[in-house]
Formats: sequence, structure tokens, C-alpha cells
Amino acid sequence: MSVNKPPGKIRRKLLVPALPDLRPTPDRVRVTLFNWLQPMIEGAVCLDLFAGTGALGFEATSRGAARVVMVEQDPRLARGIEEQRQHLDCASIEIVRAEALAWLVATGEVFDLVFLDPPFKKNLIGPTCEILLNKRHLHPKSRVYVESEPGVCGGEGLVDNFRIHRQSHAGQVEYTLLVREEQAEQ
Repeated sequence: MSVNKPPGKIRRKLLVPALPDLRPTPDRVRVTLFNWLQPMIEGAVCLDLFAGTGALGFEATSRGAARVVMVEQDPRLARGIEEQRQHLDCASIEIVRAEALAWLVATGEVFDLVFLDPPFKKNLIGPTCEILLNKRHLHPKSRVYVESEPGVCGGEGLVDNFRIHRQSHAGQVEYTLLVREEQAEQ
């Protein structure tokens, strides 16, 4: 993965720290996801909540997102994201070291695209989606990407007002693109 740079600049791979609970998004999942998002990523304002390595946010930047906010609580990971941001000279990326849900409740920002890849088996997807809707962080054309263990987004009632737009899996990872229910007819 690389970040778009002016002509003559080199594309660089992101460094991924070896931490026991860290699950970077597999390359083939990232390729599929950004193929899904291709029509809407240029100029988008994105949120990479539970950022981890920041791979999704950096990829969004490399594909033309106007701004990416990355929220990560772990100080080692946040420091790693900041080092990558500086190394790649990505002025459009803002890094926030905070607990994701507390930050989401406190902010008033609106996003075109939200990446949710929280720790598995913590039941954070439903509550996060509810906050996104209740705090009006999404406009009618916003999309929410969820990366989870299998079955989390497949059942009824994940969260009211969302429906599955696209979904697939790779190994033990299910990945889903959600749309707001009022968009479902469009």
C-alpha cells in the first residue's frame, strides 16, 4: 500500500508492528473494499475508528480521500500511525489518541465513510453504529465498512436503520459495507 505522492516520489509499504491482538486488514480484503468504494472515495471525509495500524485510513488517503481522522487508543499503535503519517508526509490525516466510543460521542463531525474494525468479540459494532446515527455523524449517502468475526453483520437487527449493501469473507474475517436504510431504495 502506498500514499499518492507527486510525480517522482516513491510508493512505500506501511510498517506493521508485531502485537498479539493486532489483525491488519488482509491485502485482498483491502483491494475488494476499495473497489467497492471507488465511486465515492475521491474527496471523501473518512473516519478510521479503532484504527490499529491505520492501513484503511492510509489506503483511503492514497485513493484520494480529502481528509481521514484515525482514532486509536493504544499508545504504541497511535505512535506507529503518527510515524507513518510523518514518513509519508500525509497532511490530510489527523490522528486522535482516544477511546473510540468516548471520542465518537464527544465529536460533532460528519463523515462520508466510516471504517469500523474493532477488536473481535467485544460487541462494539452495534453500539458504534447507533452512536454514528444518534449523534448525526452520517449524512444520507454515508457508508459504514465493518470488519468482524463471521456472523456479526449477517443476522437481523445488527442495528436499526442500516442494511447490508455488500458483504464477503476471507478466512475468519467477514467484511461488510453498510448503507443507511433510507438509501436502500436508491
